[in-house]
Amino acid sequence: LLPAALMSQEPGQQAVSALGRIEPHGGIINVAVGSSPEAISGSILSELLVDEGDHVLKGQLLAMTDSSAVVRAQIYTAETELEQATRSAQAALSKADQACVLAEVAAREANRRADLLSRKLASEEETELAEGTAKASAASCTAAGSIARVADSGIEVAKAHLLQRQAELERTLIRAPTDGMVLDLVAKPGELIGFEGVLELGRVDQMVAIAEVYETDISRVQIGQTAQINSDALASTLTGAVKFIALKVNKQDEIGTDPAARKDARIIEVEILLDDPSAVEALTNLQVEIVINP
Repeated sequence: LLPAALMSQEPGQQAVSALGRIEPHGGIINVAVGSSPEAISGSILSELLVDEGDHVLKGQLLAMTDSSAVVRAQIYTAETELEQATRSAQAALSKADQACVLAEVAAREANRRADLLSRKLASEEETELAEGTAKASAASCTAAGSIARVADSGIEVAKAHLLQRQAELERTLIRAPTDGMVLDLVAKPGELIGFEGVLELGRVDQMVAIAEVYETDISRVQIGQTAQINSDALASTLTGAVKFIALKVNKQDEIGTDPAARKDARIIEVEILLDDPSAVEALTNLQVEIVINP
């Protein structure tokens, strides 16, 4: 028999009951190592900086792999190469400046010889020699400038190599993708990091109840409806409101203790944002009974 409160309601206004589970808003995040060749072949977890129950902030360093030390050495090499490229570029620029100054002096000397020749005060041989020296000096200035530009581009290449190594280092560092709490440690230092990642992270500041509503009842559920959540593990009834209704039908995951219950039922998941997330922040995956009010 239905409770008296439900019998007095219109058929379309009856409450919807469902089994469900508690989880962080956005689900459980499996935090893994970056997508590097080492990660594909398998990385070893070298250091773990957090423990279960720790609250972390987005971007916080959580763990490091064994590749970190190798990449740090490569970064040192890249920094040395950048310093060497910078000094080489400075030396090339100085030589270019010197060559161009000499070219200017030679050009002035050639002009002076030409003027003296016009006044019969210098020989043609001396004038031609000065003009040849001026042309050679100008060519040296041009060549030295080209060498300086090539050396300057070497700085950009060295900077690019350094940035690449720094990016590779970042991929060996495991950081929190969002604020949240560490729910479980999947790998321990010294172990191979698998596809399941290093740890599980959840945003426990916003907890939700996922109600598995029968497909035949989903027409009575709307965004904004209030709900009550109960479990023997809870000290009191929790409340919340329907935040999201899934867009596809799934097979039921949460199975109660009733032997006559439908084991192959088709359900639609309904997300209920809890008013008091602190009551269940340490109870992810807790099975609950949910009543969605009409």
